[in-house]
Formats: sequence, C-alpha cells, structure tokens
Amino acid sequence: MKIIYLDCISGISGDMTLGALVDAGADSNYIETELAKLSVSPFSLSWNRVNKKGISSIKADVQVDPDSPPAHHTHYSDIIQMIRDASLPERVTARSLAIFERIAIAEGKIHGLPLEKVHFHEVGAVDSIVDTVGVALALESLQIDSIWCSPIPLGYGTVVCAHGIYPIPAPATLEILKGIPLASLPIQKELTTPTGAGIVSALVDEFHVSLPSMTVTSIGYGAGTRDLSERPNVLRVIVGIWEPSFAATPHSHQHSHENHNHHEHSHSHSHSESHSHPQDHHHDSEFK
Repeated sequence: MKIIYLDCISGISGDMTLGALVDAGADSNYIETELAKLSVSPFSLSWNRVNKKGISSIKADVQVDPDSPPAHHTHYSDIIQMIRDASLPERVTARSLAIFERIAIAEGKIHGLPLEKVHFHEVGAVDSIVDTVGVALALESLQIDSIWCSPIPLGYGTVVCAHGIYPIPAPATLEILKGIPLASLPIQKELTTPTGAGIVSALVDEFHVSLPSMTVTSIGYGAGTRDLSERPNVLRVIVGIWEPSFAATPHSHQHSHENHNHHEHSHSHSHSESHSHPQDHHHDSEFK
C-alpha cells in the first residue's frame, strides 16, 4: 500500500501541502491542467524553490488575474457545484469535497450561520479552491492510497482578521481539529490554517508521533510564506510503501472518516478564510 506521512514540523496549510507534494514528485503540469477545468476566476500558479533555515523547499503561490477580480463572495454551495462540474478524477472530487465540507461545517458553527450562508471572500476563495483541489490532484498524481500524519502544532497568540482580533488557533481551525492529536509548540504565530486543518481532518487515516513502518520512496518540503526564527517553516511529506508485516502495533490515533457522505452534502462554505490565515489562509493576518 502506498502511503504518505505528513510531518507537521511547523504546522500545515494548503499552500505548504501543495508545495511539499510537488517537491515529493507530484506532476505540476498535471495539477495545472486539471485545475484549468474549474470555472474559477482567472489565476496563475507558480512553483518557486526557496530556502527555509537551510532546507530547500517549494513555495506554491496562487496569483489572481488583476484584470479579472473574483466575486466579493463565493458561497460554499457554488464551490461544491464547481468541483462536481469539473469532471475531475473520482477520488480527486471526493477528497476535495471532503476538505471543503469539514471547513464549512466549522465556519458555520463558529459564525452561527446555516451552511447555505457560509462563503469565502474574494481572493481567499480562489486561493482556497486552488490549494484544496490542487492537493487532491497532487495526491492522485502520486497515487497515494492512505494518508498518515504527525500531531498538529497550532502556535499561540492572536491574529488580526476580517472580524477583528482573534485568538490562535483561530476558532474555525480548532473546531475542525476536534478529536485530532495536537502538538504543543510555543511559537507566537498561527502555524495551522483552516485549509491545513481541513486537509488533516478530512483525509488523514492515522496519526503517529513518529514515522510509521514504511519503505521511503520520496520526500518533499513545502514552504510557508513567513520565516520563523525558531525553526524551518516547512511541511515535510514522506512517501513510501507500507506493509502490515513491517509494523508492530503502532502508537497511533485512528481517525475514521467513514459514514460521512461527502458528495451529497451541499453545505455552504465560508472559509472565513476571510480570517486572515497566515500560512496560506488568505486571512488579513500576517502571512506565514
């Protein structure tokens, strides 16, 4: 079985995950070709190699066409329909919908909105769509069967967003990560964004504090936007082959996604990624 381990050294965001997967061997041309099927505002996607405290990594950046600005609000139901209409591979569609669903439910609960009222804001909506669907496409390119992950560091402090000054972790991020192992990392920054939390909540099958028993085939590093003084601001992904015979009983937390019909929910999404999420969020906060 081909697995991937998300090693959240400094948290996780959508752009960090996308960059790391491409660095690990996902086909960027395939990702861009498939993303072009989405009826989203015009955008370009760049892959820049950067150095984060001595670690060479890929920074994935989404640029919206300034001559074709996105709508002020993009409702979750519209995003779901956009993904369904794009004729993407079945597993890509399912994974994309699952991520958006987790974020939409959390945003609706935090803001007291029914799902049909949940929405993304302007550029943040385009970034979130591209990052989320791009991650699902990258996983498909790598032919990943199962996704495993380390406990998630969140950081601490406050962040300025569209609604004012919010605590870190942002309320939606913490809501999404209920039931998931967290790691204490005393860095006064937002380390994990709602998109990153959504990826973890929707897609991860198992949580391990250390690498699972596997034969490593490739490794990738995805860069966050900001630089941290304490450590490299990167997400490491480790791709490999797992065989049950390799493994002793793992010290892990099983996170089940069964009995969750991702396709039939037409919740409405708001990534109040209007929150200004640092790592990739498209919050108004200082980007990571």
